[in-house]
Amino acid sequence: MLSTRRTRTTRTAAAGAAVAAAVLTLLPATAAEAAQAPAPAAVTASASASAPGGNAAILGIDYATWQRDVATAIDAARPAIERRIAASPAGEKPAIVLDIDNSSLETDFHWFWTFPTPAISKVRELTRYADERGVAIFFVTARPGIIYSLTEHNLRSVGYPVSGLYVRDLPDLFDEVSAYKTGKRAEIEARGYTIIANIGNKQSDLVGGHAELTVKLPDYGGKLS
Repeated sequence: MLSTRRTRTTRTAAAGAAVAAAVLTLLPATAAEAAQAPAPAAVTASASASAPGGNAAILGIDYATWQRDVATAIDAARPAIERRIAASPAGEKPAIVLDIDNSSLETDFHWFWTFPTPAISKVRELTRYADERGVAIFFVTARPGIIYSLTEHNLRSVGYPVSGLYVRDLPDLFDEVSAYKTGKRAEIEARGYTIIANIGNKQSDLVGGHAELTVKLPDYGGKLS
C-alpha cells in the first residue's frame, strides 16, 4: 500500500513539472524570461530621479515647477557669484555655504527609502564650478549628528564637493535653527574663510548675516522641509 502511494506521488510531481514546463514554453519570450528572472535590484538614484514622489507629492507640489523655480533662483544668482569668484584677491579663502534638504538634495521629492537622495543638478553644477576655482564648499544642516556619515556619503556619492559638513549635535538641538546656522557660519569665518554666498530654501537658513550674498530657493510657504 505504501509503495502504491509513493508511486502515485512521484507520478503527480512529474506531471506537475511537465505542465509547468509546457506553460513556460507557451508563454511569450519576454514573459518566460520574467518568470525565470531574479528579483529586481534596488532602484538607483538616477532611476528614481525620473519618478519623484515623497512628501512633496503628498502635498501636491509639482516636481517640474519646483525644478523651474530652483533654476530661476540659481540662474539669477550665478553671474554675481562667478564675478565674485573671479575677483577674489590673492590669499583670500572664499567659501559657499549650503543647506541640504531641498537646497542641495531633492529630499522631499523622493520616498524616504531612496538612497542616495539625488542632487539638485543646478545647485551641484554651481558648487562644482566654484570648487574648480578654489572655493570651499560647506554644508550646514539641521540634521542630527547621528546621521553625519550617511549625509556626507550621500553628498559625495551624488557628486558634490564637500569641504566640510556641519550637523546638529545634542547641545545644538536646543537652539533655534537660525541661531545654530548663524553660529556655524561664524565658525567658518573664524577659520579664515570669506562666505561669498549662502544658499538655502528657508529664511532660517539665511538670516543672521555672515554671508555676502544669500540665495533663497523655493519652499512654497514652508511646505518643503
